[in-house]
Amino acid sequence: MTSGAALASLQDAAILWSVGSAPATDVIDAACACLVAGADTPTLRILAGVSPVKGSESDELCPWLRDALAELSLAYYRPGSREGEEEGLRVMARRLLAKSITPRDLTSWASGFITYDGTPLAGDLIDLENTYDYLDALSEGRPYASTVAEDVDAKVIAEARRLLGDATTAADG
Repeated sequence: MTSGAALASLQDAAILWSVGSAPATDVIDAACACLVAGADTPTLRILAGVSPVKGSESDELCPWLRDALAELSLAYYRPGSREGEEEGLRVMARRLLAKSITPRDLTSWASGFITYDGTPLAGDLIDLENTYDYLDALSEGRPYASTVAEDVDAKVIAEARRLLGDATTAADG
């Protein structure tokens, strides 16, 4: 893994941790990968060596994460912050467009980790999760017309592109 890829992975892990969808160990593993890839700062070394105790992961990670990210010129998002939620949506949207998750995975994630109480940017994805749920209920466990699911998938992909500022159409993907 290149240093740039390792840093991007650390940034994503820190963002997802800040919204509660990734454990502290993901951040620590990403910090270790940064060191292996050649990115090295004093606080990053400490962060990579943190051994979180179950139940106090945040307490052990927080004192080091902000400074380690600053030393690497990466952004820190306070746990539960609106900015962190928005960046988390973008991380997951990139994963969708990279085809490492499905459209349903993205809507389920937004519904479960952001909710309607979070950033308004998640609203359309949560509505689309409700559409998937509705289709599931209508089909009563039987497969439903693939075109219906494909239409919802296309809307999710279009929303992911909108979140990332990508003006291309869903048909291009």
